[in-house]
Amino acid sequence: MAQPLQDKVVLVTGGAKRVGAAICRRLHAAGATLMVHYRSSAAEARALVSELTAQRADSVALTQADLLKAASFAGLIKETVRTFGRLDALVNNASSFYPTAVGEITEKAWDDLMGTNLKAPLFLSQAAARELRKAHGCIVNILDIHAEVPMKNYVVYNVAKGGLLALTRSLARELGPEIRVNGIAPGTILWPDDDTWQDEVARQRIINQTALKRIGEPDDIAKAVEFLIAAAPYVTGQVIAVDGGRSVNL
Repeated sequence: MAQPLQDKVVLVTGGAKRVGAAICRRLHAAGATLMVHYRSSAAEARALVSELTAQRADSVALTQADLLKAASFAGLIKETVRTFGRLDALVNNASSFYPTAVGEITEKAWDDLMGTNLKAPLFLSQAAARELRKAHGCIVNILDIHAEVPMKNYVVYNVAKGGLLALTRSLARELGPEIRVNGIAPGTILWPDDDTWQDEVARQRIINQTALKRIGEPDDIAKAVEFLIAAAPYVTGQVIAVDGGRSVNL
């Protein structure tokens, strides 16, 4: 039986670890051929490729790029097409996340957070549009529920994800009818790698805000991405909150 993404080529940014790796595993299991982008997580990226190519040979390739550099955008698309011959979907997953309280915001933080969360999705989508039109493909942007309900002390991140929400809807208008553009807004899926959310009381407070009273799993996001790529041909301009019902309590 044919898999839903058999013969489809998907570029996933920030695909080496955490939610990005879960997206790659889920799409690969559905039959997709993957170009996995990473910036600095080389060891994790190579391990993921080894894992997936052991399941299906010649089905995954790696590409390294700093998405803060404008020259990288067109290059990522060209490398994907050169390697696999086509591009059917782009998943803009790569993201920076850290607090920027008013009074402590720097231009460097602005450039980094806006660059990874908003600039890169815009310019990658623009660079990919020609190939995606040929394939009648799609774009999936990974947002955050805080695009609409700001998180305290994360001003620039909130602004960037809010911009990505507007970008998702705007690109759906600009790129239709050939290309669908949608988004996923995760709630609490994984705690950050750093020590900013180590307090158990603070964690429990966030969990209690969800209707399901638990955090989610990376594969919850991956399943939603697969749905939007493989099983939603009449869905565009939409953002699905995958947050255990937290956004209805904020």
